[in-house]
Amino acid sequence: MTQTAIPYLFLRGGSSRGPYILRSDLPEDRETLAQVLIAAVGAGHPLNIDGIGGGNAVTTKVAMLSPSERDDCDVDYFFAQVAVDKPEVDFRPTCGNILSGVGPAAIEMGLVAARNGETPVRIHAVNTGARVKAVVQTSGGNVDYEGDTAIAGVPGTAAPVQLDFLDTIGSVTGALLPTGNPRDEIDGIEVTCMDVAMPVVIARADAFGLTGLESREELDANQAFYHRVELLRLEAGRRMGMGDVSQSVTPKIALLAPAANGGTIAARYFMPWKCHPSMAVTGAQCIASCAMISGTIAEFLVSGLTRRSPEIVRIEHPSGQIEVTVSFDPQSDGGIALRAAGLVRTARLLARGELLIPSRIWNRK
Repeated sequence: MTQTAIPYLFLRGGSSRGPYILRSDLPEDRETLAQVLIAAVGAGHPLNIDGIGGGNAVTTKVAMLSPSERDDCDVDYFFAQVAVDKPEVDFRPTCGNILSGVGPAAIEMGLVAARNGETPVRIHAVNTGARVKAVVQTSGGNVDYEGDTAIAGVPGTAAPVQLDFLDTIGSVTGALLPTGNPRDEIDGIEVTCMDVAMPVVIARADAFGLTGLESREELDANQAFYHRVELLRLEAGRRMGMGDVSQSVTPKIALLAPAANGGTIAARYFMPWKCHPSMAVTGAQCIASCAMISGTIAEFLVSGLTRRSPEIVRIEHPSGQIEVTVSFDPQSDGGIALRAAGLVRTARLLARGELLIPSRIWNRK
């Protein structure tokens, strides 16, 4: 039987990659959509051998784009995190790295008209409700992919994509500190449960007997750590009002330690059952915010902060560093009111064409 063809673009966005597809070219109902994405990626096999996934959580992501239903945005960005070795899809989180490619993809798809020089693209992250302004390089009215900007975790250089994140506080839970506390204790471990761009449970690395400077490979081999941290994550999800998160990739987990290479703080970010090879854009915003707010787990680990807006927070991760520019308003009690977080990423169009899905899964006709 003939397979179902789905037009797509294949982009690297930040330090992730995956297919970018028009939402109108996919099934409407969520159950069929999940099965289509599982087939496209090849989820359920550690190598994703029967799909275009790359055998890692940063290469099994999907971006679905459509004209925005909001007057203040150009594009609706609906994200799906497809599992690697399980036939599962999580539609609850968003992804800031994949978002780096949304502006270029929207222009390539004709959703946004390119300008000569730079093209702003106003993006609505459907999963969380956040708004993001992306500035894409478009000399001559075409997307520029070549440039001099380097980001950790990606070889070479490319054209910059400036991302300014708005409306990120309480993206999922509705609160900056979903438990109401800057610190909580779970299973004898002090944590900060924070929701900025992504709900994250943040702890000190030394609370687990770690330095926080371990490699991804060292951490992924430590199954005793993953067992303990998963129990902590499940309880934290309940306390954050997220219910049973055993089948969800959120909340994520982050471990913090003092910086070792001139940064503000060192971090290891988990997806949540594998260590991220570099750093998630959404996770970086949450960690940077944690570093800025007194009373959190990060309070005595940070170095070099001026406490003046805008503040640049440099987060060391397994592949290098990522810089987050945090804009905020000082408060009379010594705290801060977060306004926005900005990052520079890159993206590159890798391929374009058609994804082929077995018609037994979805027959467009």
